[in-house]
Amino acid sequence: MSGADGRARRFARAWDDLRGRSGRRVVDLVRGQVDVARAGAVLARSTASGAVGRSAARAQMAEVEHEGDAARAELVRVLRRVLATPIDREDLFRLSRSVDDVLDHLRDYVRETDLFGPEDLGFAVEPLQAVIDGLDELENAVLKMIDDPGSVTVAVLATRKSCSRVRQLYQTRLTELFAGPLEMDTLRRRELLSRLDAVGRRLGEAADALADAMLKRSH
Repeated sequence: MSGADGRARRFARAWDDLRGRSGRRVVDLVRGQVDVARAGAVLARSTASGAVGRSAARAQMAEVEHEGDAARAELVRVLRRVLATPIDREDLFRLSRSVDDVLDHLRDYVRETDLFGPEDLGFAVEPLQAVIDGLDELENAVLKMIDDPGSVTVAVLATRKSCSRVRQLYQTRLTELFAGPLEMDTLRRRELLSRLDAVGRRLGEAADALADAMLKRSH
């Protein structure tokens, strides 16, 4: 690349920053990553309800994870090149990492259902639906970062509410589980419930990352 070409590219990026295009590009990439995590949660719920076989879901989840890795890699690449971002880069990295962690735990959940999961996974349907609801609210919050930053906090609170729902369901299912006889199936269900609880906690961290970023932006 010639020096003139390099200067032209830098000028084009600076012009995009001034017109707000770079910020929207970053928002779209974050939304894309959240959307991939949602696809993972929908697949996990389909497995829990019996709509998708466990082995098939495990294979599909590998593809979803690949999409998630690609989405995160593209976001990191863009963040290294743009001059202006809607929130601090550090907070964007933290948000992206937390969403990636959500998908990682969903992947582990699907894999563990195939490896040692109990015959009936119905207990996981409600927690996974709460995760899906939380991801929907998180995507809504991300969408508002540029055009309606004042309403981001409301959407983030809705995400946190879904995370609390996951936690409550985890505790309720665990109480029900330990009220019965202690069998190998009990241990399997406990492990899967713990994995779902971890999904909820990672989603909560993503919500906290965005909330902290918007608080810093307001000062």
